[in-house]
Amino acid sequence: MTASDSIVIIPTYNEKENIEKIIRAVFALEKCFHILIIDDGSPDGTAAIVHRLIKDEFDDRLFIIEREGKLGLGTAYIAGFKWALEHGYDYVFEMDADFSHDPNDLPRLYAACHDEGYDLAIGSRYVSGVNVVNWPMGRVLMSYFASKYVRFITGCGIRDTTAGFKCYKRRVLQTIELDKVRFKGYAFQIEMKYTAYKIGFRIKEVPVIFVNRREGTSKMSGGIFSEALFGVMRLRWDGWFRHYPPMPEETKA
Repeated sequence: MTASDSIVIIPTYNEKENIEKIIRAVFALEKCFHILIIDDGSPDGTAAIVHRLIKDEFDDRLFIIEREGKLGLGTAYIAGFKWALEHGYDYVFEMDADFSHDPNDLPRLYAACHDEGYDLAIGSRYVSGVNVVNWPMGRVLMSYFASKYVRFITGCGIRDTTAGFKCYKRRVLQTIELDKVRFKGYAFQIEMKYTAYKIGFRIKEVPVIFVNRREGTSKMSGGIFSEALFGVMRLRWDGWFRHYPPMPEETKA
């Protein structure tokens, strides 16, 4: 088996146009990454493509979990996190299948955690301006001001609070009580960052350029952003009264 300390979790639903390309792009990187696909019953044959690639070429570094039906982004990642922890990976990544996240940025996120000592590295669209390509202006503004709203309400200094391109050190996922994560949709991304912040983990935003998908169908909607916006008040309330897990000893200053 080709050894790696890192696994990239990619949730999929109807990504047949992109899935083989994104897998090959990650495996073409100089650093060796493994990939875990979490497929929510894609009727377009996404999972079949992954199984073919596992059987024919990548049985030692490509893996898949198949679930019945669309169960939510958050539950997909939590299933992937638990699998990654059980299989001993030290660095666990979130990435989309549609090339909105550039695979070439994976080593930069890895370096922030592995070389610079951060616990969570976020591929940030907004830490150095607004780095978004081919999004309608209305969507750019909605995303940008949603992040500003979250930062204002929570007091968390992260500029791209809804980002879904991340690298976690293993101890972050071991410390966060995954079964207590409340949100299932895109508010999950905010909740995970806010929980890491409240525990005291070191977080770095790495500037990336986000490119809107060229193939396949977007899963985003106004309802997704509404969930994130209204969920923030509940997170803030929890921040006042919830007892968060303590910082692991090895990461204390």
